Amino acid sequence: MNIIFFGTPDFAIPTLNNILQSRHKILAVVTAPDKQRGRGKKVSFTPVKEFAIKNNIKIFQPFKFKDESFINNLKELNADVFVVVAFRILPVEVFTIPPKGAFNLHASLLPKYRGAAPIQWALINGETETGVTTFFLKEKVDTGNIILQKKVDIDPEDNSGSLHDKLSLIGADLVIETLNLIESGKVILKEQKNGLASPAPKITKEICKIDWNNNAAEVHNLVRGLSPHPGAFFIHNNKIYKVFKTQVLTISHLAPGEIYQTKKELVIGTKNGALRILEIQPEGRKRMAVTDFLRGYTLIGK
Repeated sequence: MNIIFFGTPDFAIPTLNNILQSRHKILAVVTAPDKQRGRGKKVSFTPVKEFAIKNNIKIFQPFKFKDESFINNLKELNADVFVVVAFRILPVEVFTIPPKGAFNLHASLLPKYRGAAPIQWALINGETETGVTTFFLKEKVDTGNIILQKKVDIDPEDNSGSLHDKLSLIGADLVIETLNLIESGKVILKEQKNGLASPAPKITKEICKIDWNNNAAEVHNLVRGLSPHPGAFFIHNNKIYKVFKTQVLTISHLAPGEIYQTKKELVIGTKNGALRILEIQPEGRKRMAVTDFLRGYTLIGK
């Protein structure tokens, strides 16, 4: 089949590569406009654009999806289907163009974790499994009929970075299965049960702040869900400390937020138990192992 691919970040690259290696043909990619970054205002491309340039794939970077010229360009390519992976919300004028529809790869087992941050929220909420879903687009976000799903175990050591990588690879294979099903006309759709839906809203700074009045497992899962980016943090003496890896201690005599520090160990109390800090980033410095942190910093007696 002929495909137009919509995507922006690294998560989309395994899928894009799988399609390129398959019998299906990518006519073009649609990705976010270039951005200026840093003090030098250097222009940076999205990972999808970089991939497209290397593989000589046509690129669209619209600022407005309802722009008449952009919509006409899409129609002129006569794609059979649109594939959407980690992209913005598409208007109905766009996703209804192809005759075989437009489908999205979502990093959860829908209807659980509808929204912008399904990987993070699955970890924050302490889930032991998640997965990927392909579904046809509808006007209401993440509510379309399910085509295929695949479950994935969440390992105790997983954080959002490692889980992101696992799901991107498994999702890439699921997209090929989905394309083959659509091509064969053998798709059996499954309607989502809205009563089972749960939200996965965008991660805000307020969500990232650690509340030591929660129990140790809850704070530990928050750290996992926000590592390596944007990072859970706490404030001590008006300085921000980001935490990237922790270990739960079920028995502790520390009060919530109380700090125990030695030359080899940093432990902070919670409502129930405590957390041993394993990786930390002081304000204005790089992320480091706690052993390196303890050589030059103290949080006690300040």
